[in-house]
Amino acid sequence: MGRAIHQIGPSRPDRLLARIVLGAVLMLIVLPILAGVWQTLRAAMGLMPALGATRAGLDAFRDLMAIPGLPRAVLISLWTGVATTALSVVLAAGCCIRWHDSRWMQRMLTPVLAAPHAALAIGLGFLIAPSGWLARIAAPLAGWDLPPDIASVNDPWGLALILGLTAKEFPFLLLMMLAGLRQIPLSRHLRSARALGLPEAHVWLTLIAPQLWPLIRLPVLVVLAYSLSVVDVAMILGPANPPTLAVMLTRLYGDPDLTRLLPAAAGSVLQLGLVVVAGLGVAALQRAVRTWGPDWVARGHRVPGLAAITRIAGFCGAVMLVLTMASLAMLAVWSVTWRWSFPDILPATLSWRFWGRAGQIAAGPLATTLVVALASTAAALTAAIAWLEAEDRRAAPRAPWAEALIYLPLLLPQIAFLYGLNIAALGAGLPQGVALVIWGHAIFVFPYVMIALSDPWRALDPRLPRAAAALGVGPWRILWRVKLPVLLVPVLTAFAIGIAVSVAQYLPTLFLGAGRVTTLTTEAVTLASGSDRRVTGVVASLQALLPILTYGLAFAIPAIAYRNRRAMGAKG
Repeated sequence: MGRAIHQIGPSRPDRLLARIVLGAVLMLIVLPILAGVWQTLRAAMGLMPALGATRAGLDAFRDLMAIPGLPRAVLISLWTGVATTALSVVLAAGCCIRWHDSRWMQRMLTPVLAAPHAALAIGLGFLIAPSGWLARIAAPLAGWDLPPDIASVNDPWGLALILGLTAKEFPFLLLMMLAGLRQIPLSRHLRSARALGLPEAHVWLTLIAPQLWPLIRLPVLVVLAYSLSVVDVAMILGPANPPTLAVMLTRLYGDPDLTRLLPAAAGSVLQLGLVVVAGLGVAALQRAVRTWGPDWVARGHRVPGLAAITRIAGFCGAVMLVLTMASLAMLAVWSVTWRWSFPDILPATLSWRFWGRAGQIAAGPLATTLVVALASTAAALTAAIAWLEAEDRRAAPRAPWAEALIYLPLLLPQIAFLYGLNIAALGAGLPQGVALVIWGHAIFVFPYVMIALSDPWRALDPRLPRAAAALGVGPWRILWRVKLPVLLVPVLTAFAIGIAVSVAQYLPTLFLGAGRVTTLTTEAVTLASGSDRRVTGVVASLQALLPILTYGLAFAIPAIAYRNRRAMGAKG
């Protein structure tokens, strides 16, 4: 039985709706990205008539190569991006093996996933800095009266950046793995392994992992692309001189000398090339495993100490989650600290004075953040529901190529097309400001909303809309009176995820707002460069609280809406 409501197939209006939704997504998300890439490529080839550059050539690339520190910036970007992705996969796999049936592990993921990257990075900096809380704990044992001369933040090898990115990305991969396990007969595999006396870790590697990998491959590539090109976290925790390639390009784009835009565009093409090369590396590794893996398994080979490796990975993942929660706690502590001298473990004096000044400090950015997040998430959620409803009306899933287009914004580095998108928007007469920023955020919110909503929507019992249709209810009333009420929890969860994604956006706000639109994220990144920790703590805490409160509402609203039904069921 398919998911079709009508047995005679989709009607002409239903097919028209599907085409309209696909066309809207192409026009508002995919084509602008392609236009942005095209404008970036033109500038990289030296074509920018506004600056008098009308002859194509490779001068922009030559100027880029002449920038001091470029080779090291490229190497640092590759190292931190690949290391973050590999470490995130290993820790997520270890936690998945060890705690795949643990409810407390899944509960711990919620605040971590909700917290924006910048807020988490700032809190981690408060934790691991030479004057941070960990150094204060170690001070009595090490005999430190002053902060040690250790580059624990902004170190030249990017270790702090890897730690900060992993703390945020491995919970995302863990969530994707846990979701993927629901599509695999895991219990049956494990029971069979125990009956045959096979080590459980070996079964995970040889039987479960090959089934799980196709389900998490796209999230892994998303993490890889993001880690290679992240800007806000790299500004807070990454190397300073030279920085990562994405940070170097962001500074070039912001240079008062407009001629620097051409080598910056060339650098964006280079950044895109790094992501493509890294993605091809993943594909090559996958092909090698497919080629040699079956023979390796058939010969009965085993990885020595695999069980110990998985236990260590699970333990390190749990420690990372605790470290992440401690980082968020550091934001709250510093936001109410008045005096905290090194090497005191706890603040000497607490005060709500800076929270009392929060209106002066962050009222404007807070209001802008709320407007942009609510508007972009509402637009993205509407588009996602329209996309999935059109699938139902067609009684068939989208073609793979159309489904893949949804995730294009996540697989391309933002620095590769946002400047070009800005140029294209200006060429189309669209003014820079909040409206353009909302559109830019929606481009990145939509894929995450689709990830969150697709599986629950497609798993809806098809008998419910069929029964309503048999009673003469039209398709629009079925959507509003049957599907959306039943899917209230997934819809609100997707909305909360969209808010979290929007709040975390840095580059889209910076580029599309032309530096004139200030959100909590842009303010937090600016303050993290050396301002008062107490002010930074207030702004970063606000930035982290918005998504966390939204997640809380997403769980509370269904509980309130359905309380009468539960009470009636209990009485019955």
